[in-house]
Order: sequence, then C-alpha cells, then structure tokens
Amino acid sequence: MSCDQCVQGYVMNQEPEGQMVGDAYLREGNDKTRAVVLLTDVFGLPLVNCKINADEISKKLDCDVWVPDLFAGRPLFTVDELEPLMPDRAGVGIPFWNKLKFLRLIIPRLHHFYTIRPAVVVPKTESFIKKIKEERGYQKIGAVGYCFGGSICIRIGGKGIVDSLVIAHPGSFTVDQVKQITIPSAWECAEEDNAFPHQMRVDCEAVFAARKDKEDFVEYEFVDYKGTAHGFAARPNFALPDIAEAYQKALDHTIAWFEKTLSV
Repeated sequence: MSCDQCVQGYVMNQEPEGQMVGDAYLREGNDKTRAVVLLTDVFGLPLVNCKINADEISKKLDCDVWVPDLFAGRPLFTVDELEPLMPDRAGVGIPFWNKLKFLRLIIPRLHHFYTIRPAVVVPKTESFIKKIKEERGYQKIGAVGYCFGGSICIRIGGKGIVDSLVIAHPGSFTVDQVKQITIPSAWECAEEDNAFPHQMRVDCEAVFAARKDKEDFVEYEFVDYKGTAHGFAARPNFALPDIAEAYQKALDHTIAWFEKTLSV
C-alpha cells in the first residue's frame, strides 16, 4: 500500500495557472508567433508537475505552452505506484524486490501498454501539433519531452512539424531514429539512467558531431547533470538539494534553448 511519504518530494505543490482546452492543457503567453508543446512522461496530465513546468516555460518565454493528453485519459501508471520503486539519484540501484514489484505492476497492463506504444502516440502527437499550428498561426513550434515524451520527440524530429527539440532523459528509441533528426536539439541527461545509458548518450552525441561542417549539420547540446537519475527533470526529489538544483538548471536550459532556437 502506498502512503503520502512514498512520493513526498516528487509532486510539485503549486497550482496550475493555465486551463484545459479540449483534451490539452494550455498556459497562454503574449507572444503568439511561437509556442512550445510539452510531451509528458508515462504519468501524463494527472501528475501536476507537467503543468507547472509548462507554466514556467510559458512565463519565461511569454508564449503559449501546450500539454496534450498522450494517453487518452489513461496513463500507464500513477506516481504513487511507480516512484517508490525507482532510484531518485545516481548511485542508488533498483533492488531485486522492487524489480519484482514493477513486473507485478506492468504484466496486468501489457494490453494497455500496447495501446499507448509510440506507433500509436506519434501520429496523435503529429496531428495535435499540426492542428494548433493551423488554428493558432504559430510561426515556430518547439517540443520538449520527458522520459516517454522524450522518445516521442526523437521520433518527430525529422518530420518537419516542429522547429526545435529538448529531450530530457528519454525512454526507448534507436540511434537510427536519432539520425533522422533534422532540427536543433538539446539533451538533458541524467548521470545514471537505465532507460538512456551512458553509452547510448555517447552514441547519440556522436551522430550530431559527425555532421560538423556538412550540409546536414544542426545545432545540438548535451548537458549532463551530476548525481541525477532518470526522471529528475520531470519528477525530482525535492528533499535532495542537489537533485532540486539539477532540475532547475535543466528547466532553465530548456527555456534558454527555446529562446535561442525559436526566435522569429
């Protein structure tokens, strides 16, 4: 059974400033020439953190920030189920019993997992972005994705529907998919990440470095945050000062990246 202490520190306590527009959260800004789409982790819109991050990005960039519902109202997990099983900082492994508990969580949900696989979510994401661009007239759109949402960002990075990416500790993807990215991308990387291990991070940066002085070169930045584990940019344990600081630095870097790459 979970308790309040299980997730203490992971859930932000601010009240969202935006509103729901259809199935998406929107925090509006004054600059209507550009927008950002925030793609969530597996906890989706029910976890308030994504809305608070959207609010902060919107305030600093003074533009609209959207958070679409990637899971049709049914995220795969709730934060109180999953976070107590996962490491909240580098150097903390996943105990054997936690791995068993994770399997007990996921096995009954395999069908649900299949219904929210990237092959389903990517077309929905593309349709959403095209829709808001057409309806709102944005000249440039950036996408920032956390965990699951980061893997979706990678998959849409070569399709010409967004102008810039921020990818924070992404979920599963392939290096071949990274090779398809044709727009500027910034990567917020945990020191230890079971979903995005160090060698994969090195291989991804090498993809972009190999384009230097070539026609297909695009701007990129990889930033490593010492002491962090997967999820720190979306669900930091605020009880740990170094993790809270890394979260804020990653958010500030996200904002600075979009200020740089979404200028109209």
